[in-house]
Amino acid sequence: MKTPREIVEGIYQVGGPDLTDPADCMVYLVVGRPCILIDAGAGPSAPEIHRLIGETGCREDLGVLFLTHGHVDHIGGISFFKKRFPEIKLVAHEGDMEAIQTGDPVKTASNWYGMSLPPVVIDEVLHGDQGKIEAEPSPLEILHTPGHTPGSCVAVTERDGAKVLFGQDIHGPFMPEFESDISQWKKSMERLLNLEADILCEGHYGIIRGKDAVRAFILRHMTLQGF
Repeated sequence: MKTPREIVEGIYQVGGPDLTDPADCMVYLVVGRPCILIDAGAGPSAPEIHRLIGETGCREDLGVLFLTHGHVDHIGGISFFKKRFPEIKLVAHEGDMEAIQTGDPVKTASNWYGMSLPPVVIDEVLHGDQGKIEAEPSPLEILHTPGHTPGSCVAVTERDGAKVLFGQDIHGPFMPEFESDISQWKKSMERLLNLEADILCEGHYGIIRGKDAVRAFILRHMTLQGF
């Protein structure tokens, strides 16, 4: 039986293609008061993600589900977690709010997966270019990083002396049906470079460790897009 993967003290990977289901993005958990789940996977594996969350010591105190953007491999598990934790707060940026709340099959890419998404209600809508999710021992700073989708965001926190960047899908892809904007994405990546993160928890490429490696990852994907 698979177990959660500790990245640094109090931060775990609890979902992903080689951990829960091939359709899932990488799903991350920040243990604290409250515990914060970053994305929810595609849906079918939500019970397994829940099991892995429990093994971290975060059992009944999952308080926030932060949705980095509105694609099905990141949001398909929302309904499961909302039923399991009725008080959980769903947080997402206004740029992807309509797609998430309506389950738009094109903007969420659920049509790619042959899935449908039920309507949901976002509890806390983020506006502008930054926000914060309060938690102990350290908050999650949210930065709006449009490009992949209009509402794409990243989260940043400090743990165990390291600056950890949750940069789901900062690599793309970029599609007209996603309302992608490559010029906005370039500005977003420049913003992330300035963070000088020690660890990047990416949505499909996994964990990148070390400032130089994180910087190289971002620059490589900028080069692939002609920048």
